[in-house]
Amino acid sequence: MNSRGSSHRLSSSASSFRNRISFLMLSMLATMSVFYVAGRLWQDAENRVYLINELDKRTGQGKSAISVDDTLKIISCREQQKKLASLHVELDKARQEGFVPKHPSENSGTQSKKKLLAVIGIVTRFGGKNNRDAIRKAWMSTGAALQKLEEEKGIVIRFVIGRSTNQGDSLDREIDSENGQTKDFIILNDHVETPEEQAKKTKLFFIHAVDHWDAEFYAKVNDDIYLNIDALGAVLSSHLDQPRAYIGCMKSGEVFSQPSHKWYEPDWWKFGDGKSYFRHASGEIFALSQALAQFISINRLFLRTYSYDDVTAGSWFIGLDVKHVDEGKFCCSSWASGAVCAAA
Repeated sequence: MNSRGSSHRLSSSASSFRNRISFLMLSMLATMSVFYVAGRLWQDAENRVYLINELDKRTGQGKSAISVDDTLKIISCREQQKKLASLHVELDKARQEGFVPKHPSENSGTQSKKKLLAVIGIVTRFGGKNNRDAIRKAWMSTGAALQKLEEEKGIVIRFVIGRSTNQGDSLDREIDSENGQTKDFIILNDHVETPEEQAKKTKLFFIHAVDHWDAEFYAKVNDDIYLNIDALGAVLSSHLDQPRAYIGCMKSGEVFSQPSHKWYEPDWWKFGDGKSYFRHASGEIFALSQALAQFISINRLFLRTYSYDDVTAGSWFIGLDVKHVDEGKFCCSSWASGAVCAAA
């Protein structure tokens, strides 16, 4: 009996001892785990503090990171700045392309104090010196008389010509020499003189004129036409109340589709089955109010040209709110009473 009881007590003592050992081991493991986790958290906290400090040093703010809302506002502001910069670039380009007309004086480079009545471009060509000399003697004047015409009557007159196919050759040098003596040319350096580019030349004249002179009207004239300057000034002055006036001897006519014909139009098919031109001013002389000349300058890249400058100019104004003035005094071959022009 005693032996059995003694064995039972020993067994209970051993079991109790093993339980305490297990508890102590678990406690030690738990304590170590707590210290480990706490250490990691402390290390992570230190890392975060270090990274924030480094970020502040690099950004120069010395403050905590900004909020998400502030970040979005900054991003939006930067996008607006980019858009504004882009608009400035487009505005500068628009100015270069004529959207902001400039009217410096051709000689002094300063803006004219008094608005001119008209700028007249006489479209001429290489080999046309005899015509130019005849015009200078008949109605255009030269030197001081030409300057007086500008100052007293507000009318500027210039011959209009481009450059030779071989720029700098004898043709160009002759024009440069002539202009050096008379100073009455608009030389279109970017235009090559060819019969096929007559319409483009007329367009470039209007662009140049409206960019260099502030005038009520801009007129194109052929170099075989004689003008009565006083009569022309009177006619133009009578239309000052029409801000979008297209003035000329209005006509229309057949569109010729045969390449062998003198007045062949390569784009004849665009004028419909009737093959008839729309109403337009004769190319001998026609005048545009300032608003229309500015329209040509602004839209220079989009306005196409046809074979002839009279049809070309008429095509530009078909879809616009323009007053077509059929002025009989601009019909140079009619010899009408009070006509402003006559064909040579």
